[in-house]
Amino acid sequence: MIHLILGGARSGKTRHGMTEAKNGHDRGLECVYIATAQALDDEMGERIARHRNDRDLDSIDWLTVETPLRLVEQLREYAREDRAIVVDCLTLWLTNHLVLENSPTVFSGPEHQWAKEKQDLLNALPSLAGEIYLVSNEVGGGIVPLGELNRRFVDEAGWLHQDIAAIADTVTLVTAGIPVKIKG
Repeated sequence: MIHLILGGARSGKTRHGMTEAKNGHDRGLECVYIATAQALDDEMGERIARHRNDRDLDSIDWLTVETPLRLVEQLREYAREDRAIVVDCLTLWLTNHLVLENSPTVFSGPEHQWAKEKQDLLNALPSLAGEIYLVSNEVGGGIVPLGELNRRFVDEAGWLHQDIAAIADTVTLVTAGIPVKIKG
């Protein structure tokens, strides 16, 4: 089952995804947390530490996998019938790829292209076993941002969400900690 969970910053979307995965744990599923964040500054390092601490304080043991770029490979490796996987989050994964793609010194060129990474994910998702909870920031509800890369990020996130929603079994929008199922 593919579950897409969308929401704004601090909306409760990650907590909702983790709660759903823990419900699977009550049915005998092992819980896996795939983190896509990178601590490129102190503030992000603090966010990552807070998320780690939340999992450490949880009533279940989470298997944590950190992968800022190789999400598809990790999903293929860890997805099994007896697992619930929370991916947190798709928009950070997108950011990581767009930053690399736009860097003149790192991975520029055909060996690293966002379109290929996205298509690989879309191709892989329907074949994955177990419960997959994909957490992502809904960013298209505000003004059109300044800057070409910022506008591209908003566009790519919107297109990614639409494409995943088309194949997902459920889509949930979380606002103010309240999940509202919009598909499934």
